[in-house]
Amino acid sequence: MRGQLCTLTTAVRALGICGPSRQLRLLPQQAKNKPACTITSQAPVCPFKQHHPRHSLPRPAKNHQGVGRGRAAYTTEATVTGDPTVHGVFEPTTGTWQYVVADPATWSAVIIDPVLDFDSNTQAVGTQAADSLLDLAANRGYKVDRILETHMHADHLTAASYLQSRLAKEHGYRAPIGIGRRIGNLQRSFGQRYGIPAEEYEGVFDDLFGDDETFGVGMQTAMVIHLPGHTPDHLGYKIGNNVFCGDSLFHGDIGTARCDFPGGNDVKIWTGHDYPPAGRETAQPYMSVGDHKEQNKYFKGGVTEEQFVAMRKERDAHLAQPKLLHQSLQMNIRAGRLPKPTETGHRMLHLPLALKGVEW
Repeated sequence: MRGQLCTLTTAVRALGICGPSRQLRLLPQQAKNKPACTITSQAPVCPFKQHHPRHSLPRPAKNHQGVGRGRAAYTTEATVTGDPTVHGVFEPTTGTWQYVVADPATWSAVIIDPVLDFDSNTQAVGTQAADSLLDLAANRGYKVDRILETHMHADHLTAASYLQSRLAKEHGYRAPIGIGRRIGNLQRSFGQRYGIPAEEYEGVFDDLFGDDETFGVGMQTAMVIHLPGHTPDHLGYKIGNNVFCGDSLFHGDIGTARCDFPGGNDVKIWTGHDYPPAGRETAQPYMSVGDHKEQNKYFKGGVTEEQFVAMRKERDAHLAQPKLLHQSLQMNIRAGRLPKPTETGHRMLHLPLALKGVEW
């Protein structure tokens, strides 16, 4: 159903014990009744730099209907022939940028890295963020022809299958879900780890892209770029003068895994996440390649490969496990489909126990 909620419950939560599985319980969606608003940037100048070319600045959004409370939205209209219109919608709970990318000539659009809402306090999963993307597309007159994933996320639950289901039910067509061809290795690995039958994750993605493969977005040409490092299956999508890089590259004051994208310094790199540090209150969807070369703390100023590796190892050694790691992996190898119900009608997600050397 449209706008359904899922709740994960466990009987041992009050004891602080991580149980081996959790139950998914479907509830009527209430989030759609909440008022929607658009959070726009108060400062049109990118905070990373005192001066920017005008074409490289994110433009504060118009009042997009359907963008949920607390979600920032940016729109960059096509300024040169061959460039798409890009709408970035920020999901603040997971710090994720979601994108609706459209060809202004045909109104054909793709959605990149959509998010399901998740409340870690109530264990509720909802669809308000995903619904807002379809509302934005409908208000602009777009036809969503594809749903794209940059990789198998470990920090949020994908809304890809939910969006595909809504489009099929309401508009009569099944928008294919695309991801990199290396996803199969991760599906098998994590399927075995969590005890998920292969039938629940095989064939859930419609398009398995190869390196440098191209496909159309209306009259635009999108190219697939392999971006390993964050995850083995990670890729980016280059559409016009824009690269949607997922989690492989963050902003200059946060850091990055790599920055070797093709093209000139004016190419826009749209990130998958943003976690604004102290001194920068507003989430930003992109920086240019040139800005990254000058400002990104992981490789500006002639950082050597050895220095980069040392910085990454130091940083990674102190990073906590993603809060939604187990929920995300189990849902995302299924392309966001719900687990099949048990004989009693319950939908389960499993949580591995971390034993401290004692078994009984």
